[in-house]
Amino acid sequence: MRLDRRGLLLGATGLAATRAARAQPTVAPPDPTEFIRLWPGQAPGANDTTRALVPEVPERSSNPAYRDRYARYTTEPLMHILRPERPTGAGLLLIPGGGYRWAVVDKEGMDCARVFAAAGITCFILRYRLPADGWDAGPDAPLQDAQRAMRLIRAHAAAFGVDPGRIAVLGASAGGHLAGMLSSRIDAPIYQPLDATDAVTSRPDASILLYPVTTMAAPHAHAGSRDHLLGPMPSGENIARYSLQTLVTSDNPPTFLLHAMDDEAVPPENGMMLHAALRAARVPTEAHFFQEGGHGFGIRLIEGKPAAVWPELVVAWGRRNGWLVA
Repeated sequence: MRLDRRGLLLGATGLAATRAARAQPTVAPPDPTEFIRLWPGQAPGANDTTRALVPEVPERSSNPAYRDRYARYTTEPLMHILRPERPTGAGLLLIPGGGYRWAVVDKEGMDCARVFAAAGITCFILRYRLPADGWDAGPDAPLQDAQRAMRLIRAHAAAFGVDPGRIAVLGASAGGHLAGMLSSRIDAPIYQPLDATDAVTSRPDASILLYPVTTMAAPHAHAGSRDHLLGPMPSGENIARYSLQTLVTSDNPPTFLLHAMDDEAVPPENGMMLHAALRAARVPTEAHFFQEGGHGFGIRLIEGKPAAVWPELVVAWGRRNGWLVA
């Protein structure tokens, strides 16, 4: 890859912008006003149980400087769209975590999106359905939403100002598991096609996984994610079917992995197992295992620690791998 002076300057500008975007405001910035619903009617597998759900988005923060919301009982999955001031043509689908019990909105969604939008990346923050809410597809309901989201971005790339060949996914914790499923079970036929959008591939062009839930097997499984995804007593077949390290193939997109060694919620062995599987499949992979950071740090909770550089590492990796290179 040839890097000219202009490219280097643009790269430096983008990294500086990501640093500036992490500055702590005194009042939380407003949400993006643009959003798109994923399905042109009821989501797949709706039934009497899901029709009785009442969506909630509780707020956990009492500090006006930041928001800390989570979504549960979602019936109309959607994407919020955050457009950068200076778009580079790169797109990013963000899938926050929440242990498949809920999906956080801010910490691994809006907060991360603002940082990457500052680097010229058009961001799409996914609010997905949860597997234990009674949808007919059960554990595949979140993946249905992730597939449809990626297909919508790619099918309407021109309207979003995005290159259809440069759309990455970023998933954190259980959202990292979902992003990993999207990156491994490529175009799995898990819902009936509805329109021309569903003829478009759902494969991400790059995969960014933050402290991902990887395995459903003891002793390193995150019990909450496994229980909400597969139930309290999953079969051996389902454990294997939903463990990312068993699903990797050479078709997986280039992958960036990040984990903290002191993560007591999702043990770092999750990241290590996935890294080993990606290496064995010869998938281009970069992995960072930081000594400290814990779990679920996103942007705000890692300030002042070495792992706070992770967005800059992602941007630099993306430039080397073509995601952020025009």
